[in-house]
Amino acid sequence: MRATRVPKTRALLRLVPSRPLPPPPAAPGDVLAEADGLRVRLGGRPVLDGVGVTVRAGEVLALVGPNGAGKSTLLGALAADVPAAEGLVRVHGRAVAQWSAPELALRRAVLPQSASLSFPFPVAEVVRMGRAPWAGSDREDEDDAAVAEAMARTEVTGFAGRPFSALSGGERARVALARVLAQRAPLLLLDEPTAALDLRHQELVLRLCRERARAGDAVVVVLHDLALAAAYADRVAILRAGRIAAEGAPAEVFDEDLLSEVYDQPVEVLPHPRTGAPLVVPRRGN
Repeated sequence: MRATRVPKTRALLRLVPSRPLPPPPAAPGDVLAEADGLRVRLGGRPVLDGVGVTVRAGEVLALVGPNGAGKSTLLGALAADVPAAEGLVRVHGRAVAQWSAPELALRRAVLPQSASLSFPFPVAEVVRMGRAPWAGSDREDEDDAAVAEAMARTEVTGFAGRPFSALSGGERARVALARVLAQRAPLLLLDEPTAALDLRHQELVLRLCRERARAGDAVVVVLHDLALAAAYADRVAILRAGRIAAEGAPAEVFDEDLLSEVYDQPVEVLPHPRTGAPLVVPRRGN
């Protein structure tokens, strides 16, 4: 029997892996990530217990709660970085386990709590790392513009040539955020992005979150500052001991009794004198 010869060029194309396709543009309200009945155990200890949450395009969702409540673990599970013991996590309508790493990188960008590098890369190169998912694609020619825009938005252009290792904690945090923005994924997962920042840059970061949501992205941000959550989030999920104690608009769920119980600290919730947004302050004696 005579063997069929395959043209050399066709055979070579079969050896070249196809590039993953970017997701189509999302419409406002589209679900870009969700957890359903999520249970997570770390070190043999239950951290999340039956959590359900939905992340929609065009919204900022803030995860708040006391230390150890499970906020970072929930964010990690939505990012497909923390495995679920039970339940399901979906990104863009598909279980996270069904996406390859390159496909996920085009759909979600993750900012961890702390950023560290072993080599003294210049700031501009660290931000450019966010463009890695687009290498070899027809959007690779956007790299320079995406990097420049992200650095300008986070106000790090002025030290683009400095080594990342020589920066302060707040400067590193802004460079790490610039890397996430340069990735241009439609789902942003940010873990305490304001923790190391001064007042000006805390406001800057949350304004950027609002801008990305208005542009059609979905943003999930872990916050400890309840005033920032009230001012900038469309929805808030309050976590306590691995469960969601309440979820909804800040004005609906920032209740004095609930927050006092969740944080084991008496608080007062007052309306902002100009905007009316809830202000949460500890209840102190005279």
